[in-house]
Amino acid sequence: MLKHLIFLAAGLAGSAVPASAEVVQKSDAGFVIRVTGEVAASPADAWKSFVSPSGWWNGQHTFSGEAANLTLDPVANGCFCEKLPVPKGAPATQKPGSVMHMRVVYAEPYRALRMVGGLGPLQSEAINGTMTVTFAPIDGAAGKGTRILWEYVVGGYMRYKTETIAGAVDKVLGEQLAGLTKLVGPLAPKPATPAPEAAVAEPVADEAPAYTPDATQDEAAAGESVKAALDKLFKKKDEAVPSGH
Repeated sequence: MLKHLIFLAAGLAGSAVPASAEVVQKSDAGFVIRVTGEVAASPADAWKSFVSPSGWWNGQHTFSGEAANLTLDPVANGCFCEKLPVPKGAPATQKPGSVMHMRVVYAEPYRALRMVGGLGPLQSEAINGTMTVTFAPIDGAAGKGTRILWEYVVGGYMRYKTETIAGAVDKVLGEQLAGLTKLVGPLAPKPATPAPEAAVAEPVADEAPAYTPDATQDEAAAGESVKAALDKLFKKKDEAVPSGH
């Protein structure tokens, strides 16, 4: 547990993480973290790398201190687990220890994986943590690739302040996805498409000047029109009345 408490301090110290790592929601009840990365590989290849965390997870954020002790069985009820080697000087009869970081509850190869569990110091708290990982095909400047999205939803009772723990977990998860992206190979983004230049109208010879309305003239014209219409109307009425009346 000491190593997991150390990772909290390391995360707050500002470890390098992708710009796409973000705490998208947080309250006294919990928080939601979303991390994304784009790799130059198919969803199938990205999935295969992901389910082998020993190749990309940072060993500093493990109980044993070695990422090589991590395994992930990507099937329902499979375990994201860690083997704890027998410490030096232990009795000859002592067996290796083990840790279940998360348990798989949904597995759709090459598309999505969902696991539940509290990572790091959250394991000691009365919380529910659900991580959903998706693999979506995309196009980049260098060809086709995959967008990997992690969303970790945490809620329940914990003895940490949400503001503190959410930021630390966000940075640590961002660091792990950065490791996976580096292993598989980042996808070059598409270059920005320049905006089309606005067409410039060519001047027309002997073009009449544009008409600029004159509010005073318009009001006067409108007044004359109404007056003329009324005068005409009353004139007709006067013509219709017989003389001598």
